[in-house]
Amino acid sequence: MSRTIIVTGAGSGIGAATAALLQRRGDTVVGVDLRGATVEADLSTPDGRRAGTEAAVAAAGGTVDAVVACAGIAAPIALTSAVNFFGVVEFLEHLRPTLAASDAPRVAITSSFSSLQPVSEELVEAMLAGDETRALEIGGALEADGPQRGFQNYSSSKRGVSRWIRKVGPTPEWGGAGIALNAVGPGVVETPMTRELIAGDRDALAAQIPMPLNGFAPPEAIAEVLAFLVSEGNSHMTGQTIYVDGGAEALLRGDDIIGQLPAVGGDAPPDLQER
Repeated sequence: MSRTIIVTGAGSGIGAATAALLQRRGDTVVGVDLRGATVEADLSTPDGRRAGTEAAVAAAGGTVDAVVACAGIAAPIALTSAVNFFGVVEFLEHLRPTLAASDAPRVAITSSFSSLQPVSEELVEAMLAGDETRALEIGGALEADGPQRGFQNYSSSKRGVSRWIRKVGPTPEWGGAGIALNAVGPGVVETPMTRELIAGDRDALAAQIPMPLNGFAPPEAIAEVLAFLVSEGNSHMTGQTIYVDGGAEALLRGDDIIGQLPAVGGDAPPDLQER
């Protein structure tokens, strides 16, 4: 059955690859980007997000089954949090009532392997508190310290996205309304946005983000996972960031990442205790 799906960042890279894949599968895609898309919108500002939402819903004919949020920038500047975090979260919050009317509403966001790299906890907390003014102030101070510290604007924005989906995914407003909310965390993806970075020192980048399974990824590899996450087949996954990174996360974090869950309502049933 054809679905109507909004794809932000549809003008290039992962967003363009995802939009093309969904269209080949028979879905109706409404692309949103700064330029070269069905809806041209600036998601770095509150007014731009609201206007973009309204235009996207209108272009979709009032029905939206899913959203793939790929719009983002990779820069060591304060604006990164405005685009990568607030431009995602606020856009989706505006769309939530429309999504909830779908029979199978789904959302998939492009986070990043960088969500696991050093971040500014102060910046992440400001984002999660919804304080964009404070986030931009903190990001500006990081930017002023130079590119190395400034990069935390990017990693923090992606950490914020991954934490936000874990926070709200299971809530009544999202999971309780049937809206599956997940993210992918790509490793290094060969797109126009990363071309200069990769060309600078490919070997050094591979050492920093080792991807033993097939190396750096084409955008189509990420699109395949995003397309599944917004399909009707994804009926029970929410709040998750799926690392599509050639094994980098598993290699660098190791195998011992599962802590014991707190008891809920007493002891676990005996059969679960024994597993």
